[in-house]
Amino acid sequence: MSMRELVVLGTASQAPTRARNHNGYVLRWDDEVILFDPGEGSQRQLLHTTVTATDLTRICVTHFHGDHCLGLPGTIQRLSLDRVSRPVAVHFPAEGAEYFARLRHASSFHETAELAVTPIETDGQHIPLSCGTLEARRLRHPIDTYGYRLVEPDSYRMLPERLAAYGIGGPAVGELQRVGHLDLDGRRVTRDEVSVPRPGQRFAFVMDTGLCDGVYALAEHADLLVIESTFLESEAALAAEVGHLTAGQAARVAAESGVRRLVLTHFSQRYADPRRFAAEARAHFDGDLVIAEDLTTVQVPPRRVPSAE
Repeated sequence: MSMRELVVLGTASQAPTRARNHNGYVLRWDDEVILFDPGEGSQRQLLHTTVTATDLTRICVTHFHGDHCLGLPGTIQRLSLDRVSRPVAVHFPAEGAEYFARLRHASSFHETAELAVTPIETDGQHIPLSCGTLEARRLRHPIDTYGYRLVEPDSYRMLPERLAAYGIGGPAVGELQRVGHLDLDGRRVTRDEVSVPRPGQRFAFVMDTGLCDGVYALAEHADLLVIESTFLESEAALAAEVGHLTAGQAARVAAESGVRRLVLTHFSQRYADPRRFAAEARAHFDGDLVIAEDLTTVQVPPRRVPSAE
């Protein structure tokens, strides 16, 4: 059975606290295990989860502020230490290639792991995956920053009762799925007659940014949206000045974009009580809401079951 879940390694912005590590998030999505924004301490945080460096298939960096990338040296060196035998893809803003090169070789080590480095060069860049498409969208922050979303293609679900009504079974079902129709006793049965649409699932990851078109493009119809909410509304002016979101803004984005489950994270160290973020978000979003905590796991919501009507 495929697994789709988010493992939270850290939730602090800028500086860690006693209760919050720097950023770090792992998405398990079928065969993909993607590490997003490994901040300082991410390698150690992994030891407290069921994820290992050997599991990683891909690393995505939104931008090169320290709380989103200072865990890269240890993570990359760990891939070599563990002698990961398959290539691990790495994505980051192309404008930050020099920062990535410095972090990759921050200290002496015996490099054995293979990194498939594919920088993000354009807004809307698509990266094909076996489970769908990884899309990058430009965000609004003082340095070049991209958010990511994983989009599973739409498909269909075959309906056993309708197949049975037409007398279709065995290998004929596979042929119908492949070809799209089946000729039976002079009548053509189409796939649409015996199936219902099966919308693909979506995951979105939005870090440091002010409100912009890219935020909404990433969040659109996301089953799970992980989004920064660095500040509360009382610091809205500061948030706008430094290119960040408030909890209220993040919640409004989720509500307007049809998000099913909202995960708020990347909290300023000035706030000790996370319940304040929940209270502010609830004024705008009435769906599933998670205030992220270090070393917790958040499930991607179960797939919607389409109606056969």
